[in-house]
Amino acid sequence: MALSGGVDSSVAAAELLHAGHEVVGITMRLWGGDSDTGCCSVADVDDARRVAQQLGIDHLVFNFTDDFHEHVVDPYVQAHRDGITPNPCIECNRHLKFHRLSERADLLGFDAVATGHHARIVQHDGVWRVARGHDPQKDQSYVVHMLPQRELARTLFPIGHLTKAEVRERATALKLRTAAKPDSQDVCFITSTGGRTEFLGTRIPFRRARVVDAVDGTELGEAESLEMITLGQRRGIGLPGGGPKRYVVGIDHATATVRVGDESMLDVDTMRVGDMVWSHEPLEGEVRVQCSAHGATNVATASVVDGEVRLAWHSPQRRVAPGQSVVLYDLTDTFVLGGGIAR
Repeated sequence: MALSGGVDSSVAAAELLHAGHEVVGITMRLWGGDSDTGCCSVADVDDARRVAQQLGIDHLVFNFTDDFHEHVVDPYVQAHRDGITPNPCIECNRHLKFHRLSERADLLGFDAVATGHHARIVQHDGVWRVARGHDPQKDQSYVVHMLPQRELARTLFPIGHLTKAEVRERATALKLRTAAKPDSQDVCFITSTGGRTEFLGTRIPFRRARVVDAVDGTELGEAESLEMITLGQRRGIGLPGGGPKRYVVGIDHATATVRVGDESMLDVDTMRVGDMVWSHEPLEGEVRVQCSAHGATNVATASVVDGEVRLAWHSPQRRVAPGQSVVLYDLTDTFVLGGGIAR
């Protein structure tokens, strides 16, 4: 049982014990630097250890800091250098919280791996699928979309059938020390005091960028750091206040130029999705598509071309920043079909 030191994984461990499983709590030590906003602080590890003591289960700590830097932190920095908007929490799930943890589980002879995600794993038409969690406000199926059949068959999400309120009620009834602990909201290696600017500024050089009108090329201002700008951004792009609302509609890293325009210029009819991971096998046809962790889904027609998924929106949608995760669901908006990275 992956114990993060939060209330969800604490109750998930209790649910497994109640179901009669033999449970060992595992905490992954991922980030060794400053952390005051995420799930990797020293206090979190201590909370996980204390919860394990309360539940009467063994607790182990696995040090995966090198893997975390290789697969999460370094790509995050490189993405900003290259003008891509990364999704580090999904990459952490992909490479660490499931792949590396599953490898270690195999090595030590465990039968199954469990986490405290608000999602469900079900068999649908003979195929294992990630399904949405019972609480629509806390559903995390989007961030665990990358699990293949082998992992789905031996992964457990013990609180997927509970609402967040029910999780806290059970934690309170069990007198778990994490019962009232706030949820982690941000990237664990980005501090609330320094933010992305401080983190990236010590790792890559920032370049100033010209800000121009996307229609006529008129120069409107100058942005301090091209690497901090993403598609659709409206604030912090070096424009004076009081004028019409302008959004970033294009970024040219070769010439350090940011193009801005009306919000409608972000609307597109199609999009490309690469690095696809399918839950079972590639599928074409009508699907529902989610492009952010808690965003709405919209209907599109999917086709597979040269290994990429091409999506044709049924109505124009706001363009998704390259690097963001795009997850496909069935038309009932219940089961994950697969997911990839916006191009």
